[in-house]
Amino acid sequence: MESVARYSGVMNNVRYARYRGHRCPADVIAQALWLDFRFPLSLRMVEDLLAVRGIIASHESVRRWGERFGRDFANQIRRRTPQSDDKWHLDDVVSSINGKPHGLWRAVDSEGSVLDVLVQSRRDTGAAMRLLRKLIRKQGRVSRVLITDKLGSYGAARRGPRMHFEHRQHKGLTNRAENPHQPACRRERTMKRFKSVRHLQRFVSIHDPIANLFHFPRDSMTATDDRALRTEAMSVWADLVAAA
Repeated sequence: MESVARYSGVMNNVRYARYRGHRCPADVIAQALWLDFRFPLSLRMVEDLLAVRGIIASHESVRRWGERFGRDFANQIRRRTPQSDDKWHLDDVVSSINGKPHGLWRAVDSEGSVLDVLVQSRRDTGAAMRLLRKLIRKQGRVSRVLITDKLGSYGAARRGPRMHFEHRQHKGLTNRAENPHQPACRRERTMKRFKSVRHLQRFVSIHDPIANLFHFPRDSMTATDDRALRTEAMSVWADLVAAA
């Protein structure tokens, strides 16, 4: 029994070594990250929600935890995510950063899960090409069907190398890609604009994988199925916390 206890203590030390030097334990940090990236809350709101649970942590601590540990959680979720289908939806929305418009380009699959996101200063052919190249490199293949709105940059980018796919352009077909923009837009209003391109890119790169984990298709789903998927998602999150 003594050897088992010693082994357990060693494993706990290894598991939480990454959190060494922080006053709050790993479970508290994970709870703060879940609140921050799962819901459209400001950092001060997260601070208040933690305080209700008897946890005293400043909003600045929550911000630093997100910068240091958020990407690790997002990367683990990506590794656990199965390969997407061969139908991709692309869309972009304009976000103002320091008074200058920037395009937030996002690609999702047919189920509405975000595949990739990229912040760029332009909405031209080069911007569309960069998104497609990054998407193909990460997915390891080219899609069978690409669905976009009627922005001319998508059609011009299709003439590039390796862009051998069916291209459908219709405003009404891009709802799958438009809906995932909403959480970032809500967060933008809560935070009173993003401060820089790096700030926006870092946020969406962490936020979207976490949102994918808790994304449940609502079409023809019973309440029992919804509860089962939600329970499974929270179980995966608990495993990520334990593996962190």
